[in-house]
Amino acid sequence: MDDEIDPKVAKIVADTIGIDTHNHIDVPIIAAEVPGPNIDLIGEMKKSGLSAICMTFAVDYQPLRNPGDAYERFINGLAAMDQQLINNGMKRSLDLKDLKAAHKKHQPTVIQSVEGGHFLEGRLERLTEAYKRGLRHLGLLHDNDASVPLGDIYTKPPQWGGMTAFGTEVIKECNRLGILIDLTHANAETVAAALKTSTKPMVFSHTGLDSRTGQNPAMARIMRPRLISNEQAKVVADAGGIIGVWRHLSDTSLEYAQNIRALVDIIGIDHVCIGTDTKLTPAYRGAPKPGESAPQSGGRIGERTNQAWQDQKLGFYYTVVDAMLKTGFTADEISKIGGGNFCRVFDAATTGHH
Repeated sequence: MDDEIDPKVAKIVADTIGIDTHNHIDVPIIAAEVPGPNIDLIGEMKKSGLSAICMTFAVDYQPLRNPGDAYERFINGLAAMDQQLINNGMKRSLDLKDLKAAHKKHQPTVIQSVEGGHFLEGRLERLTEAYKRGLRHLGLLHDNDASVPLGDIYTKPPQWGGMTAFGTEVIKECNRLGILIDLTHANAETVAAALKTSTKPMVFSHTGLDSRTGQNPAMARIMRPRLISNEQAKVVADAGGIIGVWRHLSDTSLEYAQNIRALVDIIGIDHVCIGTDTKLTPAYRGAPKPGESAPQSGGRIGERTNQAWQDQKLGFYYTVVDAMLKTGFTADEISKIGGGNFCRVFDAATTGHH
């Protein structure tokens, strides 16, 4: 495969810290199934060309019926990820120094993330525990309300008037501890309140402009509530934040690069990043039977990071760099969008804490 890579693309991939700011690594969150089937995370990362991913999971896909369910799932997910990282000879990066050291050694790395503050269940002290376990990137909200809600979700009717009092406390505690806050899934009122509260820049890790809805009208209808307006994007950028362009609503890598260009045209080169909302490793569907190994391929086009588009022949970051060059981006601009902008806000959130 390497001989198919344009040398200019290969050089940019090697020189830049390529980061996917929102990548789902599926692991079991039920104690009896931890740590789950072995996954080839390092192999998929090396194939992709990415230096790092914000390795995320969520605990609210299945209903949270009992007090403690969310916390238990969170702890189980972290334990599974601990073991998978050991199996892959990988470590979490806790700050920018770690990211740079890993890149220098050509060693893929991860930033621990969770999508949704459900595990807190109203208990602020759990953030300290999560921080000690390596959490450095917190998505405040996900698709469903936490038992003690943090704010209004953009795909649900508003009911909290934006950020809740507990959500405000969580932001302040993340600032104090050194955890980067992710505003994805928050509605406009919640975002506005978060921006007033936080003393550190924040990320909106995976979305797209509401003017870029792709070629599939049915998909556009489903995804429209999750898209960001020009005005909203400017508000996040003006506060020093960054916005990740997801893979959704782009049928080709070139269309993805054009979606990146459209956002850059609105908020500037220093405020855009990559946040695919895909999976580098296979979806977890329960532990394999004795003697079986975990499936390493399959799934629909667009679900897996290294199979993001039908026309994709190379790993993800190689493909995106090539498409961005064809869209007119320079190597310096690709360096910023590819990971440099994220490194800046990650450093601002975490520096002086670790």
